[in-house]
Amino acid sequence: MKISPYIQSLIAKAQKLGKTIVLPEGEDERVLIAAHEAAIQNIAKIIILGNEDEIKQYFASKSWDLNGIEIINPAHSPKLAEYTNLLYNLRKEKGLTEEDAAKLALNPNYFGTLMIKSGDADGMVSGANHSTADTVRPALQIIKSAHKDRGVSALFIMRSQEGKLYYLSDCAININPNAKELADIALSSAESVIRFGDEPRIAMLSYSTYGSGKGEAVDKVKEATSIAKAALSAPEYADKAISLDGELQADAALDSVVAAKKAPDSKVAGNANVLIFPNIEAGNIGYKLLQRLGGAEMYGPLLQGLNAPVNDLSRGCFAEDIVGVIAITALQSQK
Repeated sequence: MKISPYIQSLIAKAQKLGKTIVLPEGEDERVLIAAHEAAIQNIAKIIILGNEDEIKQYFASKSWDLNGIEIINPAHSPKLAEYTNLLYNLRKEKGLTEEDAAKLALNPNYFGTLMIKSGDADGMVSGANHSTADTVRPALQIIKSAHKDRGVSALFIMRSQEGKLYYLSDCAININPNAKELADIALSSAESVIRFGDEPRIAMLSYSTYGSGKGEAVDKVKEATSIAKAALSAPEYADKAISLDGELQADAALDSVVAAKKAPDSKVAGNANVLIFPNIEAGNIGYKLLQRLGGAEMYGPLLQGLNAPVNDLSRGCFAEDIVGVIAITALQSQK
């Protein structure tokens, strides 16, 4: 299996944590290959949800052992009743009946998320066979946001052809965040980047730099920048090396020559590594252009802002992509 040097560096960090990651799509060969690789590299303890006999037969056909891997069939789990009751109590005020809770708890994505809520797993990786909505919905309903006043967003990790790392948000969840939501996305991204062992230098992107353009969209990014800067002055961020600036155009954020002309006094301009897009349209187009035309490696979308990590895969992913997301999920589970 070919794993990039960057992902291998994340694996080395994850190996020290001893986390438990649940994979709810045991019917998919790519997931089984990734589970084996994650186990032999000791990235995390792996729990696969699915048909125990079929999964054991697959491993036997490859002459692979199951060291570091647990297989659970939700329908046969001794904890099914406990998880069902937990789900019912969490959602009964939303109209969930005991009968519906029993049905939902058998759904692998719900079962895996309930494992996390119960402390039986640290994170979950799904999406090889499920839509983003199917992966995200149980997380939002059961695990919920880590901050009561802050929503969930998505982060992409990008490695350029030159080997530089960038973090892009939000390109997948929030369609048109307001100024407060945009500031929250920046703060969540900063916390994610720190967990990955990097120092966040955050550019609040716009089509304007320091007032060179006008319009409601520019005003939103300006306001978001002010809110985020005020939040970063709080004691909880005092010992964290986070720099943030805006509003900045992409060239001013990334190119030191342009930055010297457009934002000469900025500590972020020309050196940004965290790019906060003003809406999902800009973010989604931007990351796909970087991936397809720029040849960048892209990992994500990674959910951030939850009490525990649940991450979504592309349905066209490869086994090595899943291995990388397992390592990332283990790192995100650090408190």
